[in-house]
Amino acid sequence: MTYVKFNNTPVAKSFGGLVEEIFNGANLNKFIKDDFNTADFFGAHPPVNILETKEAYVLDLLVPGLNKEDFKISLENKVLTVSAEREKEAETKDENQKQIRREFSFRSFKRSFTLNEQVDAAKIQAKYENGILKVTLSKKENIQDPVKAIVVE
Repeated sequence: MTYVKFNNTPVAKSFGGLVEEIFNGANLNKFIKDDFNTADFFGAHPPVNILETKEAYVLDLLVPGLNKEDFKISLENKVLTVSAEREKEAETKDENQKQIRREFSFRSFKRSFTLNEQVDAAKIQAKYENGILKVTLSKKENIQDPVKAIVVE
């Protein structure tokens, strides 16, 4: 039988020692510092769901806390770019109030998608509702070339 050592800590720990390890451990501090304590909780860009139907592609971007005026959507060289920027609100000073903690953040993002030949650029639509930006990319109608008889000479 081989003895495998998992860690150097004793088996019996006090409750205080266990709590201290959980809240002051390097892993938790790194997790909180890197994810929750940053100005951009979602990472470099907001998460997106992409759905394809017979008529269109639909992009759903999760961007809560913004207004529809904050978004800028552009199409250039078959690249659709969705971005948003929100100005930081002016802080009001009140002698009766003292802010203890501030976790609300004002973030900006920019995300690009390369479109294929099927997308009709003239029929792109966007709608912002309940924290989700829905961009509908209509597909071009399949117009086939007429059948042409070719004479062999």
